[in-house]
Order: sequence, then C-alpha cells, then structure tokens
Amino acid sequence: MGRVLSWLAGSRLGGAIAKWAAIALTVGLFLAAFRRSAERAGRLAERLEQMERINAAQRRMLEATTRRFRSRDELARRLRAGRF
Repeated sequence: MGRVLSWLAGSRLGGAIAKWAAIALTVGLFLAAFRRSAERAGRLAERLEQMERINAAQRRMLEATTRRFRSRDELARRLRAGRF
C-alpha cells in the first residue's frame, strides 16, 4: 500500500489526480456554502414577511383606536341616533 501511494505521489498521474481531487473538493465546498447562505437568506426573507404582516396588523389596530368612542355618552348618543 505504501508503495502505491508513494508511486502515485511521485508520478504525473498522481499529480493530475491530486489536482482534480482538489478542484472537486473546492467546488463541493463552494456549493455547500452557497446552499447554506441561500437557506439563510430564505429564512431572513420569511422573517421579514412575517414582521411586515405583524406591523400591518398593529397599524390597523392603531387606526381603529383613533375612530373609537371618546366616552360612554358619545356611544349612547350614536346608538340612539342609529349611527353605530
């Protein structure tokens, strides 16, 4: 086994195999890192979408509070007038 490895390390074929193995390893690691960053970007986009929905709901709630009745008397007057 040691003879085969030493022969490959010192031959042209061994150098070519090592070069292509290094290239394949580099490409594989790049693709793995790219996939990981794409997953992270997807999670961040989903989180942003969720925050936008939450903010829109809170904005609607705040707008609804500006249209509420100021007092019980105002509510009673509007109910008697039929303008609820």
